[in-house]
Amino acid sequence: MNNLILVRHGQSLWNLERRFTGWTDIDLTEQGKSEAKYAGELINRTNIEFNTYFTSFQKRAINTLKIILDILNKKNSETKHAWQLNERHYGALTGLNKDEMIKKHGRNQVHIWRRSYDVSPPPMEKTHPYHPSRNKAYVTIPTNKIPSSESLKGTFERVIPYYEENIAPLISSQKNILISAHGNSLRAICKKLLNISNKKIVDFEIPTGNPLLITFDENLTVKQYKYLDTKRARNILFNV
Repeated sequence: MNNLILVRHGQSLWNLERRFTGWTDIDLTEQGKSEAKYAGELINRTNIEFNTYFTSFQKRAINTLKIILDILNKKNSETKHAWQLNERHYGALTGLNKDEMIKKHGRNQVHIWRRSYDVSPPPMEKTHPYHPSRNKAYVTIPTNKIPSSESLKGTFERVIPYYEENIAPLISSQKNILISAHGNSLRAICKKLLNISNKKIVDFEIPTGNPLLITFDENLTVKQYKYLDTKRARNILFNV
Protein backbone atom coordinates (compact mmCIF):
# COMPACT_ATOMS: atom_id res chain seq x y z
CA MET A 1 0.00 0.00 0.00
CA ASN A 2 1.07 3.56 -0.57
CA ASN A 3 0.01 6.66 1.32
CA LEU A 4 -0.86 10.30 0.83
CA ILE A 5 -1.06 12.68 3.76
CA LEU A 6 -2.82 16.03 3.33
CA VAL A 7 -2.17 18.75 5.90
CA ARG A 8 -3.96 22.07 5.97
CA HIS A 9 -1.58 24.69 7.34
CA GLY A 10 -1.82 25.74 10.96
CA GLN A 11 -3.81 28.80 12.00
CA SER A 12 -2.69 31.99 10.26
CA LEU A 13 -3.03 35.54 11.55
CA TRP A 14 -5.94 36.19 9.21
CA ASN A 15 -7.61 32.93 10.25
CA LEU A 16 -7.48 34.30 13.78
CA GLU A 17 -8.84 37.68 12.66
CA ARG A 18 -11.53 36.01 10.53
CA ARG A 19 -10.36 37.72 7.36
CA PHE A 20 -10.57 36.30 3.85
CA THR A 21 -6.99 35.36 3.00
CA GLY A 22 -6.81 33.62 -0.38
CA TRP A 23 -3.53 34.31 -2.19
CA THR A 24 -2.33 36.93 0.32
CA ASP A 25 0.85 35.66 1.97
CA ILE A 26 0.01 35.63 5.68
CA ASP A 27 2.13 33.71 8.18
CA LEU A 28 1.26 31.40 11.07
CA THR A 29 0.25 32.49 14.54
CA GLU A 30 1.88 30.90 17.57
CA GLN A 31 -1.14 28.60 17.76
CA GLY A 32 -0.60 27.77 14.10
CA LYS A 33 3.00 26.83 14.79
CA SER A 34 1.85 24.62 17.66
CA GLU A 35 -0.72 22.97 15.38
CA ALA A 36 1.98 22.30 12.79
CA LYS A 37 4.25 20.81 15.45
CA TYR A 38 1.50 18.54 16.70
CA ALA A 39 0.69 17.54 13.11
CA GLY A 40 4.35 16.56 12.71
CA GLU A 41 4.21 14.48 15.87
CA LEU A 42 1.10 12.67 14.65
CA ILE A 43 2.67 11.99 11.27
CA ASN A 44 5.86 10.77 12.92
CA ARG A 45 3.87 8.16 14.85
CA THR A 46 2.69 6.57 11.60
CA ASN A 47 6.28 5.49 10.81
CA ILE A 48 5.61 6.21 7.14
CA GLU A 49 8.73 6.99 5.11
CA PHE A 50 7.88 9.78 2.72
CA ASN A 51 9.52 10.07 -0.69
CA THR A 52 8.37 13.52 -1.79
CA TYR A 53 6.95 16.62 -0.14
CA PHE A 54 4.75 19.23 -1.83
CA THR A 55 3.56 22.65 -0.76
CA SER A 56 2.25 25.91 -2.23
CA PHE A 57 3.92 29.28 -2.78
CA GLN A 58 2.41 30.63 0.45
CA LYS A 59 4.41 30.83 3.66
CA ARG A 60 1.69 29.60 5.99
CA ALA A 61 1.77 26.24 4.17
CA ILE A 62 5.54 26.37 3.58
CA ASN A 63 6.28 27.04 7.25
CA THR A 64 3.84 24.37 8.37
CA LEU A 65 5.76 21.88 6.25
CA LYS A 66 9.11 23.12 7.59
CA ILE A 67 7.95 22.51 11.16
CA ILE A 68 6.68 19.04 10.22
CA LEU A 69 9.94 18.15 8.48
CA ASP A 70 11.88 19.24 11.53
CA ILE A 71 9.81 16.87 13.68
CA LEU A 72 10.42 14.07 11.15
CA ASN A 73 14.18 14.81 11.11
CA LYS A 74 13.83 15.48 7.38
CA LYS A 75 14.40 19.24 7.34
CA ASN A 76 16.91 19.01 4.47
CA SER A 77 14.54 17.03 2.28
CA GLU A 78 13.68 18.34 -1.16
CA THR A 79 10.34 20.12 -1.29
CA LYS A 80 8.38 20.84 -4.45
CA HIS A 81 6.63 24.23 -4.45
CA ALA A 82 3.64 24.70 -6.72
CA TRP A 83 1.48 27.82 -7.10
CA GLN A 84 -1.27 25.47 -8.29
CA LEU A 85 -1.58 24.30 -4.66
CA ASN A 86 -2.27 27.84 -3.44
CA GLU A 87 -5.46 28.68 -1.59
CA ARG A 88 -8.55 29.68 -3.52
CA HIS A 89 -8.50 33.35 -4.52
CA TYR A 90 -11.27 35.24 -2.72
CA GLY A 91 -11.31 38.19 -5.09
CA ALA A 92 -12.48 41.53 -3.72
CA LEU A 93 -13.26 39.89 -0.36
CA THR A 94 -9.54 39.43 0.30
CA GLY A 95 -8.47 41.06 3.55
CA LEU A 96 -12.04 41.80 4.66
CA ASN A 97 -13.57 40.50 7.88
CA LYS A 98 -16.09 37.68 7.41
CA ASP A 99 -18.43 38.91 10.13
CA GLU A 100 -18.47 42.43 8.70
CA MET A 101 -19.25 41.03 5.25
CA ILE A 102 -22.19 39.10 6.73
CA LYS A 103 -23.54 42.33 8.21
CA LYS A 104 -23.09 44.13 4.88
CA HIS A 105 -24.22 41.48 2.38
CA GLY A 106 -26.21 39.00 4.47
CA ARG A 107 -25.32 35.56 5.79
CA ASN A 108 -26.76 33.74 2.78
CA GLN A 109 -24.76 35.72 0.21
CA VAL A 110 -21.50 35.29 2.14
CA HIS A 111 -22.24 31.57 2.49
CA ILE A 112 -22.69 31.33 -1.28
CA TRP A 113 -19.37 33.10 -1.89
CA ARG A 114 -17.57 30.92 0.64
CA ARG A 115 -19.14 27.51 0.13
CA SER A 116 -20.88 27.14 -3.22
CA TYR A 117 -19.00 25.05 -5.75
CA ASP A 118 -19.19 27.29 -8.81
CA VAL A 119 -19.85 30.87 -7.64
CA SER A 120 -16.87 33.23 -7.40
CA PRO A 121 -16.74 36.34 -5.20
CA PRO A 122 -16.55 39.72 -6.96
CA PRO A 123 -13.16 39.99 -8.72
CA MET A 124 -10.23 41.91 -7.30
CA GLU A 125 -9.04 44.88 -9.35
CA LYS A 126 -5.57 44.31 -10.80
CA THR A 127 -4.47 47.59 -9.23
CA HIS A 128 -5.30 46.24 -5.76
CA PRO A 129 -2.18 45.94 -3.57
CA TYR A 130 -3.07 42.31 -2.80
CA HIS A 131 -3.46 41.26 -6.44
CA PRO A 132 -1.03 38.38 -7.11
CA SER A 133 0.17 39.96 -10.37
CA ARG A 134 1.93 42.53 -8.16
CA ASN A 135 3.78 39.77 -6.24
CA LYS A 136 7.29 38.93 -7.48
CA ALA A 137 6.73 35.28 -6.59
CA TYR A 138 4.38 34.94 -9.57
CA VAL A 139 6.35 36.73 -12.30
CA THR A 140 6.98 33.47 -14.18
CA ILE A 141 3.30 32.51 -14.27
CA PRO A 142 1.41 33.43 -17.46
CA THR A 143 -0.84 36.38 -16.73
CA ASN A 144 -3.90 34.49 -17.96
CA LYS A 145 -3.29 31.90 -15.23
CA ILE A 146 -3.25 34.41 -12.38
CA PRO A 147 -6.75 34.67 -10.89
CA SER A 148 -8.57 37.78 -9.74
CA SER A 149 -11.23 35.62 -8.09
CA GLU A 150 -12.02 31.90 -7.93
CA SER A 151 -14.81 29.53 -7.05
CA LEU A 152 -13.97 26.10 -5.69
CA LYS A 153 -14.61 24.85 -9.24
CA GLY A 154 -11.93 27.20 -10.54
CA THR A 155 -9.56 26.03 -7.81
CA PHE A 156 -10.30 22.41 -8.73
CA GLU A 157 -9.51 23.16 -12.37
CA ARG A 158 -5.98 24.37 -11.55
CA VAL A 159 -5.18 21.93 -8.72
CA ILE A 160 -6.22 18.65 -10.31
CA PRO A 161 -4.21 18.90 -13.56
CA TYR A 162 -1.11 19.56 -11.43
CA TYR A 163 -2.00 16.66 -9.14
CA GLU A 164 -2.53 14.27 -12.04
CA GLU A 165 0.68 15.27 -13.80
CA ASN A 166 3.05 15.57 -10.84
CA ILE A 167 1.66 13.73 -7.80
CA ALA A 168 -0.48 10.83 -9.04
CA PRO A 169 2.40 9.25 -11.02
CA LEU A 170 4.50 9.16 -7.84
CA ILE A 171 1.71 7.44 -5.94
CA SER A 172 1.31 4.95 -8.78
CA SER A 173 5.01 4.11 -8.47
CA GLN A 174 4.52 3.21 -4.79
CA LYS A 175 5.76 6.50 -3.35
CA ASN A 176 4.48 8.01 -0.11
CA ILE A 177 3.60 11.68 -0.48
CA LEU A 178 2.96 14.51 1.99
CA ILE A 179 1.23 17.73 0.90
CA SER A 180 1.05 20.84 3.06
CA ALA A 181 -1.41 23.23 1.50
CA HIS A 182 -4.72 25.03 2.06
CA GLY A 183 -8.33 24.34 2.86
CA ASN A 184 -9.66 24.71 -0.68
CA SER A 185 -6.76 23.26 -2.65
CA LEU A 186 -6.94 20.19 -0.39
CA ARG A 187 -10.74 20.08 -0.73
CA ALA A 188 -10.20 19.92 -4.48
CA ILE A 189 -7.90 16.91 -4.12
CA CYS A 190 -10.34 15.22 -1.76
CA LYS A 191 -13.20 15.87 -4.17
CA LYS A 192 -11.25 14.05 -6.85
CA LEU A 193 -9.98 11.14 -4.76
CA LEU A 194 -13.10 10.54 -2.66
CA ASN A 195 -15.60 11.20 -5.47
CA ILE A 196 -17.41 13.92 -3.55
CA SER A 197 -20.32 15.43 -5.48
CA ASN A 198 -20.62 19.12 -6.31
CA LYS A 199 -23.51 19.32 -3.85
CA LYS A 200 -21.81 17.58 -0.94
CA ILE A 201 -18.43 19.32 -1.32
CA VAL A 202 -20.17 22.44 0.02
CA ASP A 203 -20.22 20.87 3.50
CA PHE A 204 -16.77 19.31 3.31
CA GLU A 205 -14.21 21.15 5.44
CA ILE A 206 -10.65 20.31 6.48
CA PRO A 207 -9.51 21.54 9.93
CA THR A 208 -6.16 23.27 10.33
CA GLY A 209 -3.20 21.18 11.41
CA ASN A 210 -4.96 17.80 11.42
CA PRO A 211 -3.32 15.40 8.93
CA LEU A 212 -5.65 13.39 6.70
CA LEU A 213 -4.13 10.02 5.79
CA ILE A 214 -5.34 8.46 2.54
CA THR A 215 -4.22 4.91 1.75
CA PHE A 216 -4.35 3.39 -1.74
CA ASP A 217 -4.37 -0.23 -2.83
CA GLU A 218 -2.28 -1.65 -5.66
CA ASN A 219 -4.86 -0.42 -8.20
CA LEU A 220 -4.65 3.16 -6.89
CA THR A 221 -8.13 2.88 -5.45
CA VAL A 222 -8.61 4.68 -2.15
CA LYS A 223 -8.71 1.93 0.46
CA GLN A 224 -9.21 4.04 3.57
CA TYR A 225 -8.91 7.59 4.87
CA LYS A 226 -8.77 8.95 8.38
CA TYR A 227 -7.70 11.94 10.42
CA LEU A 228 -4.68 11.27 12.60
CA ASP A 229 -6.11 13.38 15.44
CA THR A 230 -9.47 11.73 15.94
CA LYS A 231 -10.43 14.13 18.73
CA ARG A 232 -10.18 17.11 16.36
CA ALA A 233 -11.59 15.33 13.32
CA ARG A 234 -14.72 17.00 12.09
CA ASN A 235 -17.56 14.76 11.06
CA ILE A 236 -17.12 15.65 7.41
CA LEU A 237 -16.32 12.36 5.74
CA PHE A 238 -19.65 10.74 6.45
CA ASN A 239 -21.33 12.10 3.36
CA VAL A 240 -18.83 11.50 0.57
